[in-house]
Amino acid sequence: MKFDCNAEHSHQDTASDGFLRSFILWLVIGVVLLWSFAVLILVTARWIDPPTTAVHIQRRLQAWIHHTPYRERYKFIPLSQISPDLQHAVIAAEDAHFYQHHGFDWHEIQIAAEDDLEGDRTRGASTITQQLVKNLFFGTGRSILRKGAEITLVPVAEFALGKQRILEIYLNVVEWGPGIYGAESACRYYDETAARNIGLQQAARLAAILPAPLKRRPERMNNYSAIILKRMRQMGW
Repeated sequence: MKFDCNAEHSHQDTASDGFLRSFILWLVIGVVLLWSFAVLILVTARWIDPPTTAVHIQRRLQAWIHHTPYRERYKFIPLSQISPDLQHAVIAAEDAHFYQHHGFDWHEIQIAAEDDLEGDRTRGASTITQQLVKNLFFGTGRSILRKGAEITLVPVAEFALGKQRILEIYLNVVEWGPGIYGAESACRYYDETAARNIGLQQAARLAAILPAPLKRRPERMNNYSAIILKRMRQMGW
């Protein structure tokens, strides 16, 4: 009896190709479903306050893995209950063109890219909308895949939420210290007052710790807070 080796190899190749096609198909379906779920969350976030975020979950898991104490402070409040000074300070510190762009600040991206080429990058180019998407869905990790997914969701957030709701959610979910999330919790923890009562100087110091909330403290932010106050004056605030 003779075996047709070519036929056997052909059958194996066909089976391998079929498996690969099925794998790619299911992978694409999975990615589309996850993306659609994220879009649904953004759309519902127009009316429903997020109960948690990827960053909140990440910090809880890190505390559990490392067996460290963890207390979460998170209280969502309306934008009208957050001091205008704090709103303006955060915009001046994090995204000066927040009300002018549509999710991406191309001018800042160009500056950051030029700094990268010169090996002298001193600031990021992420907008508040980008940071909100990252907070909600991706945590603090960095990867090309995460950045790609973020880029597709930022226009959805801008369209579905609008500027005021984006700012409201961001100010309520952003990390402001170990286990401290949102303006109300930050103001209560650092200044022992409500977010609506925060003044100009306090607001600038609170905004100054946002780039590194686990390392910075408001009382040590005099130099950077002075820069933020100068930006606010330049912006008419």
